[in-house]
Amino acid sequence: MWQFWLIIAGLCIIIESITVGFFVFWFAIGALISLVASLFIDNFLIQAIIFVIASSMLIVFTKPLVKKFLKAPNVKPTNVYSIIGKEGIVLEDIDSIQSTGQVKVKGELWSAIADDYIEKDTKIRVVSINGVKLKVEKLKNSSDAKV
Repeated sequence: MWQFWLIIAGLCIIIESITVGFFVFWFAIGALISLVASLFIDNFLIQAIIFVIASSMLIVFTKPLVKKFLKAPNVKPTNVYSIIGKEGIVLEDIDSIQSTGQVKVKGELWSAIADDYIEKDTKIRVVSINGVKLKVEKLKNSSDAKV
């Protein structure tokens, strides 16, 4: 029966190389453990139970450890998303009903929208980016401004 477990392990490794989940790999290792057990135990049912238990234990106990080492590094926002949270000034009244409004943030001009009407020369903070427009909010008071 060792040939059967070798084939199962090989198939699992092939499937793992096609997928990107790093999940089927544990079944390949479980099959190799069953292969070793098949050298000492002739009963296929016991070998299958060893396969299931070994694979399950590997998934439960080692997958979190592997995730820790393969964790992607935190990527800092770049380019356009780096202006979220930045402050600027309104150059043209922001009126979302009429779809008008322009702000200057970090020296760049942007079309802007807001939940409320915001007048020209008001200090704002960028909340999010909706398409090519910045969603902004009025700063609570002028001491908040760092423009």
